[in-house]
Amino acid sequence: MNPFSSGTRLRDMIRAIRACKTAAEERAVVRKECAAIRAAFSGNDQDCRHRNLAKLMFIHILGYPTHFGRMECLKLIASGGFPEKRIGYLGLMLLLDERQEVLMLVTNSLKQYPTIDLNHSNQYIVGLALCALGNICSAEMARDLAPEVERLLQFRDPNIRKKAALCSIRIIKKVPDLAENFISSAAALLKEKHHGVLITGVQLCTDLCKVSAEALEYFRKRCTEGLVKVLKDVVNSPYTPEYDVAGITDPFLHIHLLRLLRVLGHGDAYASDCMNDILAQVATKTEPNKNAGNAILYACVETIMSIEVNSGLRVLAINILGRFLLNRDNNIRFSFAAAHPKCICGLMVNLSPSFSLLYLC
Repeated sequence: MNPFSSGTRLRDMIRAIRACKTAAEERAVVRKECAAIRAAFSGNDQDCRHRNLAKLMFIHILGYPTHFGRMECLKLIASGGFPEKRIGYLGLMLLLDERQEVLMLVTNSLKQYPTIDLNHSNQYIVGLALCALGNICSAEMARDLAPEVERLLQFRDPNIRKKAALCSIRIIKKVPDLAENFISSAAALLKEKHHGVLITGVQLCTDLCKVSAEALEYFRKRCTEGLVKVLKDVVNSPYTPEYDVAGITDPFLHIHLLRLLRVLGHGDAYASDCMNDILAQVATKTEPNKNAGNAILYACVETIMSIEVNSGLRVLAINILGRFLLNRDNNIRFSFAAAHPKCICGLMVNLSPSFSLLYLC
């Protein structure tokens, strides 16, 4: 087979590029391959279109211009098969973004195909469309497709609910006015048992609170106690191999929950009072001798220092931070010192003058 024909496999092209000994040789190989791909696109070669687009994505990663293949992404998305759609959506996310003018030229087509795919009977195709929208969705597309994404937040498959939640985060960042449409659906995700869906739901609620005062009040009044219960269940849960990281049950969920509680408790005495006990439990039960435990403790300290808590809990947080500053590991000591200067100021007040001077030196 001609090494520079449209039927060349991706691995053969990669092998040819890696065999180049100079930059000039690499440019020559890429130039010849791009010429073959252009000819295949012009000749409307259906059989090798997905293969050519895969090669074009690799060429794009190397830093060479690939603008001539952008429209081929839409043609593959319009195909009926999953393999073609998968390459098409991947190319769409890699070769285009909302800042490029070419995306404006194909907005109507781009709106059409994801709308069809968001209602597709194949859940994997639905997932592809959600991933693409979550990466390149513009404000105009967000307004048009928000109802479809909101509907998918109640989809039967947890992976689709998870991707819909991530796509919803993109939508509310692009169009904050749409935040109120996702409040009730996001609150429902906080009752999920699937940790992946629960993490994305917590993140969606956190972003909703940042863009909407209405959402913040809603979650404070209706979800604070539920979130405290979820965090308590995670802290006290038995060993689960699926979620275990260094002997700790799902530290990622720990941290996302603590961040949302920090947002809800900031400036609100009632919400802060609801989470005092669980924060003390997290601070005392988490093992500090592993990275996962250190990350949870840091998130806990941040939450305690940001909400309305009693002085005893605040002293506990400062003591934890003091232990970090006395740690022999330079990465732990200086990362925590640089990340939260407010805590350092509180620590200085509670430590002896000699230690404060030693630390400052």
